[in-house]
Amino acid sequence: MNVKSFVSIRDFVPSELESLLTLGRQIKARPDLYARALQGKTLAMIFEKPSLRTRVTFDVGVQQLGGFSLYLSPAEINLGKRESVYDVAKNLERMVQGIMIRTFAHEIVEEMAQYASIPVINGLTDFSHPCQAMADYMTMWEIKGGLEGLKIAFVGDGNNVAHSLMFAGALLGAEVRVATPRNYEPRADAIRWAQQRASETGGSCWVTNDVKAAVCGVDVVYTDVWASMGQEDQAAERREVFRGWQVNFELFRRAKRDAIFMHCLPAHRGEEVTNDVMDSPRSVVFQQAENRLHVQKAIMLELMKDVPVGRMHPVTMPELVHA
Repeated sequence: MNVKSFVSIRDFVPSELESLLTLGRQIKARPDLYARALQGKTLAMIFEKPSLRTRVTFDVGVQQLGGFSLYLSPAEINLGKRESVYDVAKNLERMVQGIMIRTFAHEIVEEMAQYASIPVINGLTDFSHPCQAMADYMTMWEIKGGLEGLKIAFVGDGNNVAHSLMFAGALLGAEVRVATPRNYEPRADAIRWAQQRASETGGSCWVTNDVKAAVCGVDVVYTDVWASMGQEDQAAERREVFRGWQVNFELFRRAKRDAIFMHCLPAHRGEEVTNDVMDSPRSVVFQQAENRLHVQKAIMLELMKDVPVGRMHPVTMPELVHA
């Protein structure tokens, strides 16, 4: 790969994404072959936002590759307040072989990757969730046998998950439809990028306020919570706005007969999705969650395998300045 870090899907070309997905499937099939791949290497995990799946999959994943993990909570870091992003990056690059960061502002991850001489992995920002998208497309590939031409409907808020789903779909030749209430569409720059890249790969990306049209005849129906972390004060208002955007059986049956249901979790059952869809045989949400482990192992392996353990920086002896 030509990139040092995993900050955004937009940093990759189609062949690189396909290679990572292939590696993730190989690791899933034969994890024993990779049990010493990152022996002695350490991943620092910075969490400004809490998580179940991100914490467990990165923690377990690096250990299954023979490495170690180090959990850093806001109490230890408190980026930009207790210590600058630059100082954190320059400290960690001398102590560990990789950094995973889950935070709010996307610019923080970009700065960390800019300043650190070791790989930085985006575990989630308010703008994007690239590791989730990789697990999503790995799951679709497993079940549908391919990705090119696949029709995917994302229903709900045009959030970070929608952005990364659009970006990856555009690179992999899928048709991604995003259905949101008016004024809750994905960011305009995200839509433009996805539509431009999709035109180059044979895929497509379109955004609509007509949820029924979006779901009609698709292979995958995907949804997420209506209020993400940091939007708790908007939860009541959003429940009213999104009331007609619930993925229930009536909406889901507009998709293909063999369509699958996906959700990045956690789910608010009875809000964005009903139990009869969430727990149906066509729901793959837990396979999707498991694949975070395998595809993130592929990302860590690809980025961290050549980072040396031990001294990476020369010993400096500042000259004394005499008055």
